[in-house]
Amino acid sequence: MLSIRSYLSAILLVLFISACQPKHQHKHTVSATPAQHPVQIAFLPDVHFHDIYADFSEADFPGPVNSASGHQATIRTMATQLRSTRLFNENYFALLAALDDLAERNVKLVVLPGDFSDDGQPAHVQGLSKILRQYQQEYGMQFFLTNGNHDPVKPFSRPAGKPDYLNANGQPHAVFSPGSPACPLNAPAQTDITCTEQVKELGYEGLLQQLSDFGFYPTSDYLYWETPYSHYDTTNYQFSEALTQANFTKRQYEICLQGTGGTYKESHYSHCQQVPDSSYLVEPVPGLWLLAVDANVYQIDPQQAEGTSGHQAFLGSGNAGYNAMLSHKRHVIKWMQQIAERAAKEGKTLITFSHYPMTDYYQGQANAMAELFGSTRMQLNRSPANETARKLAATGVNIHIGGHMHLNNTGTVYLDDGRYLVNIQAPSIAAYVPAYKLLTLYPQHIEAETIVLTKVPRFNELFAHYQQEHLALTAAGAENTWDPAILQSTNYRDFTNGHLSELTRQRFLPADWPEQLRQVLLQVDGMALFTLAQLTEDIPLTALTNFAALRATANWQHAEQQASNLITEAGFTPQALASWQGKDLVTDFYRLRNAGQLALADISAERLLQYKWLTRQLQPHQPKQEANKMLSQPNQSLSMSVRKQFGALFSIMHAFQHGDPNQHFLIDKATGKLTDLATVVRE
Repeated sequence: MLSIRSYLSAILLVLFISACQPKHQHKHTVSATPAQHPVQIAFLPDVHFHDIYADFSEADFPGPVNSASGHQATIRTMATQLRSTRLFNENYFALLAALDDLAERNVKLVVLPGDFSDDGQPAHVQGLSKILRQYQQEYGMQFFLTNGNHDPVKPFSRPAGKPDYLNANGQPHAVFSPGSPACPLNAPAQTDITCTEQVKELGYEGLLQQLSDFGFYPTSDYLYWETPYSHYDTTNYQFSEALTQANFTKRQYEICLQGTGGTYKESHYSHCQQVPDSSYLVEPVPGLWLLAVDANVYQIDPQQAEGTSGHQAFLGSGNAGYNAMLSHKRHVIKWMQQIAERAAKEGKTLITFSHYPMTDYYQGQANAMAELFGSTRMQLNRSPANETARKLAATGVNIHIGGHMHLNNTGTVYLDDGRYLVNIQAPSIAAYVPAYKLLTLYPQHIEAETIVLTKVPRFNELFAHYQQEHLALTAAGAENTWDPAILQSTNYRDFTNGHLSELTRQRFLPADWPEQLRQVLLQVDGMALFTLAQLTEDIPLTALTNFAALRATANWQHAEQQASNLITEAGFTPQALASWQGKDLVTDFYRLRNAGQLALADISAERLLQYKWLTRQLQPHQPKQEANKMLSQPNQSLSMSVRKQFGALFSIMHAFQHGDPNQHFLIDKATGKLTDLATVVRE
């Protein structure tokens, strides 16, 4: 049954679309299907599927037997999960819940834009394939996949494994494939290491073979299918010829140390190699083109290029993305432009997807974050340059759905000639907030909705094993272990919230935040933070090393009274600001960064108002250039430093809440204009 909120949203959406229908259709707008039967497409990037009940029996794996399922669990430790940006185990149940939800909604087209596996391991790829085939057969779903940096890790297969599977005693157990350092070939069996080919990292060829029915190869059900390497078009398409040209050996390109090879190779290019590419275009239903861009770019490793061949000569693709596509996969960029031109000419609705973002994914805050945290932190090295985003918009692929960052976000680029790019960052079901994107195609608009997975059946099925793990860690005297309170989670969303909190405490705060900023955050509550900003200008930064002594000074007492007066004038109480700690502020920062509008449900309305007020109070009064300069000056006073750094922090958090809509919105297909439907419902 629809909630009142959902019912109102549906009514407002119908009224809005009806009001926006022009008398004459814009020349660039094409209807894929009749308006009364809109096409729906679901996007689930970064599933990171790990088969928690994979069969390792041939290798004598000592995993725990789960009492609920009766099967041996092949799971990673909770300690590992809580230091990773994604879950490894519970996303198994989340995928089933998402697919069940889609089946109930009668959605037939499902896209997995990369990192559908966790490092392309045979056991887990086989498990994923089995599940997708089941939903194919039972519900008539069609699945379309593209590769991410975790599938494959490198272009070609290689020995691999993980040191942190959980054994029956609640302790980590290593599982590696033969040929890896942990499992040398022809070595005698070891009790503390399981050696199995099930955990090697598959390259392109193995992955495409196992997942051939999910977009990577043509099927007789598709109305059309091609790659950047095929030599036909819609006028002479034949399935048999498409199948021939889809052969893996025909889908290779030359990459060189300096850039794209082949016809793009320049005279000084060197260390060139042939590598696979899995990009494809498919027409699954009349009028709809899905463009799957393989945006993995495995550049030649300059440190290993001399005299090296095979996978060891390649860098990973995780930080490359579209910045490297423009230089090292130029032929695919050109093909994307040709596809966009043909789609417009042939009256097709074109939806593009890949693993990597095409625009800034921080609501335009990348530069501000680089100033505050440093250009190599907060995964800023993965952000597409502004010029990259503009060049991608110029190709004409104006609707793109990406993943990789585990963020719920939207980015836009509008060119002077009317072309635009809307980059929809779909969140991961393996991280906070667990959700997927659902696009509904109307004649003049596209509705983008974010479906949150709050209730996931069986999400706590493995908790008893984690409890045993925590007891083992405690018995061993482990320091700074994970907080077992996460095992009290009542639903899956709550569990991912706990995961983010622990991830922030154990990894993000130590790694991402500058030392001085971290010192303040670990010692203050909201009231103390605002008091620091009121201190007289002669308090040095070194006062932070003895914070208790600072709080006993007359300077502090005066500043605290000043802070209390300002807080009271604003309609708050000092006690309200003192109710949250610096670590709570950091967690809220990551909630807003990762989930955008979805995070608002997990931060109290009162605290959000306090953050908004603090944003205004701590805004720098000098020009932006001087304010940014002050962020890096080591000799400024304590109060000035707090004002500058926290003023920047609160401004970034404010922008996370008020950028392009990312929860539920409408895209005008002619102009790219966004209409925030979530705001319509709230107002």
